[in-house]
Amino acid sequence: MEREGIRRAALTAVETMAVVASSRLAISFLSHSPRLSSPASAASFSVFVSRGVSSAARFRCAAGQTGFFTRLGRLIKEKAKSDVDKLFSGFSKTRESLSVVDELLLYWNLADTDRVLDELEEALLVSDFGPKISFKIVDSLREDILAGKLKSGSEIKEALKTSVLQLLTSKGSKTELQLGFRKPAVIMIVGVNGGGKTTSLGKLAHRLKNEGVKIHLFQVLLAAGDTYRAAASEQLEVWAERTQSEIVVADDDKVKAPSVLSKAVKKGKQQGYDVILCDTSGRLHTNYSLMEELVSCKKAVAKVIPGAPNVVGVTGLVLTKLDGSARGGCVVSVVEELGIPVKFVGVGEGVDDLQPFDAEAFVNAIFS
Repeated sequence: MEREGIRRAALTAVETMAVVASSRLAISFLSHSPRLSSPASAASFSVFVSRGVSSAARFRCAAGQTGFFTRLGRLIKEKAKSDVDKLFSGFSKTRESLSVVDELLLYWNLADTDRVLDELEEALLVSDFGPKISFKIVDSLREDILAGKLKSGSEIKEALKTSVLQLLTSKGSKTELQLGFRKPAVIMIVGVNGGGKTTSLGKLAHRLKNEGVKIHLFQVLLAAGDTYRAAASEQLEVWAERTQSEIVVADDDKVKAPSVLSKAVKKGKQQGYDVILCDTSGRLHTNYSLMEELVSCKKAVAKVIPGAPNVVGVTGLVLTKLDGSARGGCVVSVVEELGIPVKFVGVGEGVDDLQPFDAEAFVNAIFS
């Protein structure tokens, strides 16, 4: 019975993505969630944080490697590599902060090592890499320089890029969408107030529709699960119209989020939709009742489609609002701190500005 449950979960393996605005408040929402004392609270937060490797992750169905959703994920991944210009634009402030790297390394010599590395460390800190990551990278460079492994400024820069890329890929390698291969796939969006969940969900619908039609007639269903914010449903209805997607909303003000999501998933399953995108209300990890409601949302979805929206909690992050004063180094900090891959990054206000995240393209963009 247990293996059968694992098999069903693998077949319907879908994403639960947390929208994280580029701020420490939003990051703490995820990183502090497992530190709860009561068993009930700990169970509540299992929605957000994976506890080790999931059974479904170990049980991989070969058919999924060539299935429709795998092809869709591949298309989106390829799109990420072709949209480097978007990344360049979105991370312009990061590139400005790190432009000093080329200046520092242009005329580098061994006698200037300490001064150059101190200034490099400062540049990383200004770019929001955070103290832990900045110190780790610079210490590694210092060791390699003193050991004679790095003998020129160009070699140091390549080692710097390699270090950042390794940090991103060692803990967050699965940046492509993991949607299994049985329809409908369900993606639930979670996060704090003001993080950009509804907007990101709308942009994601746009991208899925654009890429999905290259494979077949692609249907996306939106579920307005944010029943607390009055304008949330209206905002999502606008996105439904923009993306020519259907939407399920609450019938009246008294309807709770689990009911809306359950209704949407039932409709999606019965009418053969490809993907169901579920919006949820913004919430802080300190509000027990709201976190319990989120668990109820997950259970409501799982009753209709076993294993959905996911068996391990959060499977990916959408990092938003990187077009403002934020610096792109926080992407590395988030992956390093949470061990969860970034799936998409928001680099602007346009409908196409939710970019699939590609670690190599990101590193090339910020160190160009």
